[in-house]
Amino acid sequence: MTVEEIVAELKKKGSTSTKNVLMKHGAKEPFYGVKVADLKVIQKKVKKNHELALELYDTGISDARYLAGLIAEPAKMTKKQLQHWVKNANWYMLTEYTVAWVAAESNYGWELAMEWIDSKNEGIASCGWSTLSSIVAIKQDDELDMAALKKLLKRVEKEIDKAANRVKYTMNGFVISVGCYVTSLTETATATAHKLGQVYVDMGGTACKVPLATDYIDKVADKGRLGKKRKTAIC
Repeated sequence: MTVEEIVAELKKKGSTSTKNVLMKHGAKEPFYGVKVADLKVIQKKVKKNHELALELYDTGISDARYLAGLIAEPAKMTKKQLQHWVKNANWYMLTEYTVAWVAAESNYGWELAMEWIDSKNEGIASCGWSTLSSIVAIKQDDELDMAALKKLLKRVEKEIDKAANRVKYTMNGFVISVGCYVTSLTETATATAHKLGQVYVDMGGTACKVPLATDYIDKVADKGRLGKKRKTAIC
């Protein structure tokens, strides 16, 4: 399928009801309001396609950008392309999921994440923390810098109260991810989670809630799933 054909398909699959829900969550125009399930139908048709993913992202259409993340080939992403994606993402579904997932599976995930978390731009900083969360979820422990992760947990503890809204959310998510996926740091992450307590984030009047990190880690532990890595960040 070409970009033009896909955009036409997205336009047909979009709905006002889905669009209204996404707008409450912060989605920005232009977008059609296509359900993720419908995006995955198109994903199965085109499979992985690096060039098509880049073209879709550059349409500026949010639905197309999310689909771009699903069909992207992270190993082929250059640092410049990832920087372009994060700088042009205009709401959290793109920064914290699409771009973060692709970055985490790329050759530059850790490097860029550490750069992004220092950004004064809320979206870029939240993307950085989400990228780190995905990295610890998919990489084996011997591939991770444990000392750096410990420092990042300390940083969250120190900075979360003054962080921007979505950065708070993704910092909390990072603590959860380390606690669930890196067993040697589960105790440390849990201690950090206890110090954080309930993190309050403005969810834009939606029914969504910020997960309590301690409860989340405990639930994963109760299921016997601590340390069970994911095969892929992109889903």
